[in-house]
Amino acid sequence: MLSLIKQIKTGALWDFPGGVHPPENKRQSLKTPIARASIANELVLPVKQHIGKPGNLIVSVGERVLKGQPLTKYDTSFMLPIHAPTSGVITAIEPRTTAHPSGLSELCVVIEPDFQEQWFELNPVEDYQSLTPDALIEIIRQAGVSGMGGAGFPTAKKIQAGLGRTEILIVNAAECEPYITADDVLMQQHADAIVQGIEIVEHILKPKLTIIGIEDNKPQAVQALEQAAKHKDIVIRVIPTKYPSGGEKQLIKVLTNKEVPNTGIPADIGLLVQNVGSLYAIQRAVCHGEPLIERIVTLTGNTFKQPQNVWTLVGTPVQALLNEFEYSADKKAPRLIMGGPMMGFTLPHTNVPITKTANCILAPTRREISIEQYEMACIRCGKCAEACPASLLPQQLQWHAKAQEYDKCEELNLKDCIECGACAFVCPSEIPLVKYYRQAKAEIRTRKEEAEASERARLRFEHKKARMERDKAERENRFKKAADDRRQEMKSSGGDDAIAAAIARVKAQQAKPESQESNVKPAVAAAIARAKAKQAQAQQQGSNEPDNSEMTKLREERKRLARERKAEKESSSSEPNEKKDTVAAAIARAKAKKAQQAEADGSPTAPAEDKKAAVAAAIARAKARKAEQAPVADSKEQNDAPATDDPKKAAVAAAIARAKARKAEQGSATASDAAANEPEKAVEDTPAAEDPKKAAVAAAIARAKARKAEQESAKASDATANEPETTVEYAPVAEDPKKAAVAAAIARAKARKAEQESATTSDAAVHEPATPVEDDAPVAEDPKKAAVAAAIARAKVRKAEQESAKASDAAANEPATTVEDTPATEDPKKAAVAAAIARAKARKAQQEQQKQFEEKE
Repeated sequence: MLSLIKQIKTGALWDFPGGVHPPENKRQSLKTPIARASIANELVLPVKQHIGKPGNLIVSVGERVLKGQPLTKYDTSFMLPIHAPTSGVITAIEPRTTAHPSGLSELCVVIEPDFQEQWFELNPVEDYQSLTPDALIEIIRQAGVSGMGGAGFPTAKKIQAGLGRTEILIVNAAECEPYITADDVLMQQHADAIVQGIEIVEHILKPKLTIIGIEDNKPQAVQALEQAAKHKDIVIRVIPTKYPSGGEKQLIKVLTNKEVPNTGIPADIGLLVQNVGSLYAIQRAVCHGEPLIERIVTLTGNTFKQPQNVWTLVGTPVQALLNEFEYSADKKAPRLIMGGPMMGFTLPHTNVPITKTANCILAPTRREISIEQYEMACIRCGKCAEACPASLLPQQLQWHAKAQEYDKCEELNLKDCIECGACAFVCPSEIPLVKYYRQAKAEIRTRKEEAEASERARLRFEHKKARMERDKAERENRFKKAADDRRQEMKSSGGDDAIAAAIARVKAQQAKPESQESNVKPAVAAAIARAKAKQAQAQQQGSNEPDNSEMTKLREERKRLARERKAEKESSSSEPNEKKDTVAAAIARAKAKKAQQAEADGSPTAPAEDKKAAVAAAIARAKARKAEQAPVADSKEQNDAPATDDPKKAAVAAAIARAKARKAEQGSATASDAAANEPEKAVEDTPAAEDPKKAAVAAAIARAKARKAEQESAKASDATANEPETTVEYAPVAEDPKKAAVAAAIARAKARKAEQESATTSDAAVHEPATPVEDDAPVAEDPKKAAVAAAIARAKVRKAEQESAKASDAAANEPATTVEDTPATEDPKKAAVAAAIARAKARKAQQEQQKQFEEKE
């Protein structure tokens, strides 16, 4: 390297292969000094203006920003922030068309300037030599400096890659592209700032030699640089004008005769290249604290009245520059090219913004640069291969790119193409070779990214699968070890296997309910056997009435068990139940009244436990007394039921009366035969209520009344002879329609039972009453229904006491008048219905009694 440095200092130059000499057309824009463009009414800032990833937004719509304020932040080294070029308000963050050959949209921040130029807080460095290289690199990165020669590589990342291994620093001042003079005028007017930027980079990298490479077509810029670097250790080397000598690899070849490896970077061979525009931006960032928010743009072409270079804010729309600097579009073929004629690309429209890498707007006429290009077949002249500065085979690359054989393109080193356009410039068939190369590069890059993503996904899947298998094996080993430890512990303690012990516990728990059931089932079977034996014995003896005492005891036992289960459920429930308390109180009152009547009659009381039997007994006794009293009402005239205000209730009462009259006629004809042949049976009629629960309640009450009426009929005449007549109180008719339906069903059952009781009254004293078969009355699930039944039972008891007193006098003397029922309710409608029902019952009883007397005579 020392010998190479000596050669460079002695003025040695080399040459690169290929290259062309297109018309320069640089003088047009050098006739006037640099101008400054006005602030546009709207600035559009693409979030990504460099090679790499876009930064992360840190502003929002509607926020006011200051000049130089960062709009994005970076997380990785390949990210760069962007800054507000002026103060204003952010009006939108949306996709806009950017300066790119694809013409696609990218995310942009739109700022509406307020023209106040209020700066954000700046932090200039007075003595950069006192800072470390890392601190200076961070300042350059925060300023958003990127390569301003056209590539747009992050400058901080590039400098960081050359730390500790850069021996020669090369400053690219060639600017070989035709028409472009932005770097030329920058060196003429700001050579001192450029040299200071070179010193900052030298302080960071500490190279052994610094070379400025500049073409010989820029004499004024060479003079300015020599003046600024007069006392500096900087070599200024003027090279021959040849396109593309401004390319990084080509400039290295010319100045050092070294070649960059195919897959490497200049830092791999101890070199680092920086553009003069980037060095000027470094000086502004470090010494003045200003971020990269403006640059020089060359406005050239014959459609401009005066081509010139302009200081332009980043984000300024191209249309604003055209309007300000006297642009006159070609009428037949208007064209705008971003960049030079060799490497530039046509803009899709004029609203594209200026970016950090936009160094020229070329607006030629159709005569200046012909637009009429007709691609023809390749004639294999070989001129493209001779002009290629990278020593590639453009013809074969174009064939494979056109055939989409991208693997062959990679084998021919397509990635080494710098897209300089020299091959297309010399092609006689006017084949746009660079377009094919760009398209192929984009497709190869896309496929490579997809392959990398697929490979990462495959690796993640394999790692996950291996991890799951490893975890599964660890679990199995852990469980196996735990099981072995338990077995060892069981063996050492002398116990059995834990699994066998668990199975034994489960079997023991299952055997418990079976033992409990075994205590009940044998008793039930024994009771059934005894009942069947007694029935068989009765049949052998010729008895018509089998002994059902065993079945009765069995039913009582089942009732007792049911009550115990119900009591357990009630005790387990913590919440109080007001409805159950109401039912219990009603049952208690019925039992008390039953006990009083039992003492007066001398009959044994029913078991205290059977609450339902007590209620049914009270109902039956009341009906028996009513049946004895019924004949005395024959002489009384029939009174029509008073009209009620409610037509529905009147219709119900009329229907009940008609049904009772029909059933009384049928019952009187069969009463005498039923008493002589077989024991009296209660006619069970299903109430007409549509609700099944109500029907079950009515059927149960009817069965209970039938059984008790047979027992109480013999004692009715003596029990009621001396009791004074009292007013019968009926429970008020429930306003609930459900209760009304239950009351109607009970009334119909009463009418049928009264017909049967009147037929057996005369023989009740001679014959012994048949043993009733006690059936289990279903317990109504609704507590409201239970309360209704209890109230009816109490009313019947009171009414039976009044009727029994009149029954004894009715046979000897004149028939007594019908007791008029005075309902206890205050509602006149309910009272009218109750009175009509009572009168209908009295009339039916009188008719039945008369028929019985006629049959006896």
